[in-house]
Amino acid sequence: MKFLSFSYKDTPTYGVKVKREDSAWILPKLFEEFGEDKDYPKTLLEGITKYNTLDFQEIVRTLVEKAEADDNNHLFKAPFTEIEFLAPVAPPNNLICFGRNYKKHAEEMNNEVSLTVFTKANSSLVGDEESIDAFTDLTSELDYEGELGVVIGKEAHNVQPHLALDYVYGYTIVNDITARDLQKSLKQFFLAKSLAAPIGPYIVTKDEVPSLNDVSIVTKVNDEIRQDGSTRDMILPVEEIISEVSKYVKLMPGDIIATGSPEGVAAGMEHPDFLESGDVVRVSINGIGTLTTYIK
Repeated sequence: MKFLSFSYKDTPTYGVKVKREDSAWILPKLFEEFGEDKDYPKTLLEGITKYNTLDFQEIVRTLVEKAEADDNNHLFKAPFTEIEFLAPVAPPNNLICFGRNYKKHAEEMNNEVSLTVFTKANSSLVGDEESIDAFTDLTSELDYEGELGVVIGKEAHNVQPHLALDYVYGYTIVNDITARDLQKSLKQFFLAKSLAAPIGPYIVTKDEVPSLNDVSIVTKVNDEIRQDGSTRDMILPVEEIISEVSKYVKLMPGDIIATGSPEGVAAGMEHPDFLESGDVVRVSINGIGTLTTYIK
């Protein structure tokens, strides 16, 4: 299933993508019309938090089947042409990011291959097809980083690697927008990385991405391929990332972990080509989709 949060007719809501259609089932409407739980989740984060992962998927699957059989099922759908995508889980409890998790990316940045963990401000989250500022008053080195995002489905603390995927709800795409000059001058990551954090367009449940061994990550700027990597090149795979973070932080449902970026960022070029007003960045991950961000 592909879950999403969006605004429809000026109302924030959430849903699940309709199969073979560019539209979404509006889940609160399905709960109201066909559900038995009147205290149903009003946001996707509430749904992830309230129910066991598999239970929530089964509840949604049953609701969708009932809606499909209804003669007026169009009343429960929102066409993509009429919605504004929001960050799928907003705000998460934590947005935790791993840096230097791809050896070639660390090398292109002239960094030692040592894992770096940081956070981004929840207020920086934006959804698919959103425009973000070029932030020219703050930076002249705005960069992109396409990454696989892992969404936690249940409380996790001191998790062993072989059990880690049991705590995953699904996967999404993160564009770790970074002001490189601020990152250098401030000598820390938080402010330089919190200008914007595009995430989406969906959370794809983990049953639709059965293997993380070789998932492609491709980033294009104005249709030029800049990053063309694979999760097989991660230093720490997803299981070990979750295990490592959970030693120090109690992970909660809806938390997002950005797992690092492959090589090909602007700052790693011989002649860096940073983002400017008018640019379009598209990060595609097979099995999940494409996250598009416009620089205004």
